[in-house]
Amino acid sequence: MAGPILIFDSGVGGLSVAAAIRERLPAATLAYVCDNAMLPYGTKPDAWLVERITAVCREAVRVSGAAVLVVACNTASTLALEALRAALDIPVVGTVPAIKPAAALSRTGTIALLATSATVNRAYTRQLIEEFAGHCRVLRLAADPLVAEAERHLAGEPADEATLVASLAPLWRESALDTVVLGCTHFPLLRARFAACAPRVVAWVDSGDAIARRVAAIVATPLAGQTNRAWATAPGRALAAILAERGFGSPQVLDPGAVRVPVAR
Repeated sequence: MAGPILIFDSGVGGLSVAAAIRERLPAATLAYVCDNAMLPYGTKPDAWLVERITAVCREAVRVSGAAVLVVACNTASTLALEALRAALDIPVVGTVPAIKPAAALSRTGTIALLATSATVNRAYTRQLIEEFAGHCRVLRLAADPLVAEAERHLAGEPADEATLVASLAPLWRESALDTVVLGCTHFPLLRARFAACAPRVVAWVDSGDAIARRVAAIVATPLAGQTNRAWATAPGRALAAILAERGFGSPQVLDPGAVRVPVAR
């Protein structure tokens, strides 16, 4: 199977997944695409998102020559995986909140899902909880402002301490809570800051390693030795610096007009 591993996200949160894939497949060639022109996804209508995500990913696969697509976005995965798999002729690996491993890890049976509003409220997420954490008390906490804080963090700007503290505060009302699912790929980028804000030690669980294991199983001999590349719907200096620092170089334009990608409604 020739071609790079293509990682897709609405912003830079997918870089946490890219890091996990690099750790497991250090020689693999990676490509990255972000639809940052429409960030954040969590506030957009479902039907619009499916159309947008499918169009962006189809064009990104075409220009990158990818062998596999990793949807490193919980919102996109819980909504558009079926459409993507129907539209593409390469394997598509999705990202779902790490409810199952968190439920197995918890000693108290009280866990929390920290995610965007879209992921927290999705029927798919409720099904995951019922299937894998039915024996647990599960707090679902929407923390949309943390997406912007993660983007700021990667851009080298200090995260707003008040926003972090306020977003996490509801977690600490559950005295038995011992495990928190980071249900947005942006959130592992702030793991150290979360731990510093926490009044007690809890386990922070994300899906990065599970995704990397799945990709490794699908791409037995990944393309190696090529230049890692990136595309974005709204390239800019800050994004270019972030991607270059992580070995992707300056992003090329993925032009929504050229591929008739729908714009926000």
